[in-house]
Amino acid sequence: MASQILDGGFSDVPVQSARAFRAALSAMARPGRVYDISGAMPPAPLSPAAGSLLLTLADPGTPVFLAGAHDTPELRAWLIFHTGVPIAPREEAAFAVGTWTELLPLEPYRKGTPEYPDRSATLIVEVATLAASGARLTGPGIETARMLSLPELEPFRRNAALFPRGLDFYFTAGARLAALPRTTKVEAA
Repeated sequence: MASQILDGGFSDVPVQSARAFRAALSAMARPGRVYDISGAMPPAPLSPAAGSLLLTLADPGTPVFLAGAHDTPELRAWLIFHTGVPIAPREEAAFAVGTWTELLPLEPYRKGTPEYPDRSATLIVEVATLAASGARLTGPGIETARMLSLPELEPFRRNAALFPRGLDFYFTAGARLAALPRTTKVEAA
C-alpha cells in the first residue's frame, strides 16, 4: 500500500501541474468542450483526469468528499499525501468526486450565498465516456451551442436557475475532461 500512496503523482510537477491547470481553466471557460488532461496515475477507481484535477486544484484548504466506491483507504491516503486535503462530508466539501449516482443527492452540497457565490462546491463526475452528443449547452463561453453527454438534464437546469449561486461540474473519463459551470443553460437536443 505504501508504494500506491507515494506513486502516481506528477513526475514533473511544474510542467504537468501547469498543463493540468490550463486544461481545467480552459474547460470551465469553454463549457462542453473536451480536453485532454494527464500526468496523475491515482489508485483505482479514480481516473487519471480526476487525479490530475485534484492534484492541481486541491490543497489543505479545500476539503474533498469521496463518494461511494471512490472512498477507499488507498485513495484517501494518496490524496492526503499528494495534496494535504482534508477528507470531509459532502456538506463541507469544496470538491466532491465520484460517479453521478454516488454524488447524488445534490441538495446537501454548498452552493454559495448571494454575498459569496464562490463558496460553493465543484463536483468531479466520473463517467465512462465523454461525447459531443446528448444535451445542448448555451451560455457564456459557447459561441452558439455545444453538445455534451450528460447523465441527466433536470438537475443541471435547476442548478443554472440558482445563479449566481450553484454548483460547478467537471466530467472526467480516462484522461479527458469537460466542464459545466453554473452559468451554462442545458436543454434537450
